Amino acid sequence: MKSIKLCLVVARGRNHVIGVDNDLPWRLGSDLKNFKAITLGKPVIMGRKTWDSIGRPLPGRPNLVITRDTDFQAQGASVWTSLPLAIEAARAMAKTAHQDEVCVIGGGQIYAEALPFADRLYLTEVDAAPIGNAFFPAFDEADWAETSRTEFAAGPRDDHDFVVRVLDRKA
Repeated sequence: MKSIKLCLVVARGRNHVIGVDNDLPWRLGSDLKNFKAITLGKPVIMGRKTWDSIGRPLPGRPNLVITRDTDFQAQGASVWTSLPLAIEAARAMAKTAHQDEVCVIGGGQIYAEALPFADRLYLTEVDAAPIGNAFFPAFDEADWAETSRTEFAAGPRDDHDFVVRVLDRKA
């Protein structure tokens, strides 16, 4: 099997906002369906605040939570004290499950730490600029090649139009 890609899966507003007070700043049912399709069966790595905001393990995929709190326990997930250790464990889990990707799913601090090592971005660009206090880090698009782009008009379960882009890091 080829190497296991480190992928960041994120929805961000035009102003790079990804969250407000440990919650999503919008309702995008269509994108949540897309998120599930991307991550199902693959290990997902998240920070403790993201874990708390979800409130439970995401079913059908190994959940890895990163926290500095060595006493923290997350029922239904494994807990790690560093991103590199979590990535190493997630890649081993992905290999065992015959998956070729590990997905980082937030929040802002974890994305910032993981971005320099990411091979792929699943980037949902939301046509909104909400107020928030969690952000996706800036990056140089020249370092990435867009391999897929799908536009979505807001449906009945969506607050906004959005575009889903897949960006692969250039060699």
